Amino acid sequence: MLTCAPLTTPFGEMLLAADAHGLTNLCLPGETLDPADHVRVALADHPLLAEAARQVQAYLAGRLQTFDLPLALYGTPFRLRVWAELQTIPYGRTLSYGELAERLGSRAKARAVGGAAHANPVAIIVPCHRLIGANGSLTGFGGGLALKQALLDLERDHPGPEQRP
Repeated sequence: MLTCAPLTTPFGEMLLAADAHGLTNLCLPGETLDPADHVRVALADHPLLAEAARQVQAYLAGRLQTFDLPLALYGTPFRLRVWAELQTIPYGRTLSYGELAERLGSRAKARAVGGAAHANPVAIIVPCHRLIGANGSLTGFGGGLALKQALLDLERDHPGPEQRP
């Protein structure tokens, strides 16, 4: 059973969810969880969800570049490897699906990387929005391409210390 709480953001309502091991989901606007699988609480009533909300809001305001939250991610070994690799893409940078696949052993896995990124349950925190097409184009994102562009613009407009001139 998951515990979840809504989070109002400039991009719309998101939903944070956790189990006993950590944060399991950050649902983007328009995404939902099966109501039978969770119980809703107020953010203030769940310390981990409250901290996740604080960090997401700080990120969206350009004040946080790295998340520090216990994550409880469940998936196939390949998906877990992709999600771990996504977390190594620096704030303000992008990587193509093929480049990430190459890091995992074969550029031929680019399509599988895309599938794993699409299945990422904690978008933004595990920054799948930093994946782009080989030609630099925006492709696929659970929250839509407009939100993906907005997140990339946010990171460009609020550079971390390593990106500042």
